[in-house]
Amino acid sequence: MPPSTVSLRIKRQDGPQAASRWEEFKVPYTQGMNVIMALMEIQRNPVNAQGQKTTPVIWEASCLEQVCGSCSMVINGKPMQACSSLVQKLAPNGETITVEPMSTFPIVRDLVVDRTRMFEALKRVHAWIDIDGTYDLGPGPRQSPETQEVAYALSRCMTCGVCLEACPNVNDRSDFIGPAAVSQARLFNLHPSGHMHESERLDALIGLGGVNDCGNSQNCVRACPKGIPLTESLAAMKRDTTWHGLLSFLQRP
Repeated sequence: MPPSTVSLRIKRQDGPQAASRWEEFKVPYTQGMNVIMALMEIQRNPVNAQGQKTTPVIWEASCLEQVCGSCSMVINGKPMQACSSLVQKLAPNGETITVEPMSTFPIVRDLVVDRTRMFEALKRVHAWIDIDGTYDLGPGPRQSPETQEVAYALSRCMTCGVCLEACPNVNDRSDFIGPAAVSQARLFNLHPSGHMHESERLDALIGLGGVNDCGNSQNCVRACPKGIPLTESLAAMKRDTTWHGLLSFLQRP
């Protein structure tokens, strides 16, 4: 029989420079409840487990169906999406659920973090396809079914940041670009039009913080909520950057 209430222990912080603290809450349980629903209950009635009035917990969410990636947080010690984290699975016997912000990114407030690092990494690897200002270009170049299958798996990335949070090589002491940007570089290099900027992307991945800073822990592929083959992308881009670097060296005047 499911519990009548849900206990949450939430790590809170009023701002980037404020001290962090833990606060516990108890909210009514409803069938099919996920962590977002529990946070919404706290927002409606911001009273902690001690009966004290407090401020509502701040978090990010948008689609609520594991597409936007904005509700990433660390739940019971693992980075995941709050919208797809069901209370019944997290606490089948009424255990307390621990919720905290991702530590890889700078804190903004409570469970909200600044993921600029990840978006800047996507800019660095030119993770888009340029167009020339007109859309009437006729049929585009064809991709083989095999390439389409690989590209589709990579295109499911929602920039949630979970892979960066799980990676031990992404931290404030490292410049590692992270598995998400590496995988997106592979995606756009596979595209017939995106292939035009392949050298630019490979140069970015050869530089400081590039793909060779990956320690091959493989935490990223285990944590990815979309099941993206991130380790395959890391291996593929390590191979491509090695060949690119060698050819660039041999072509020097």
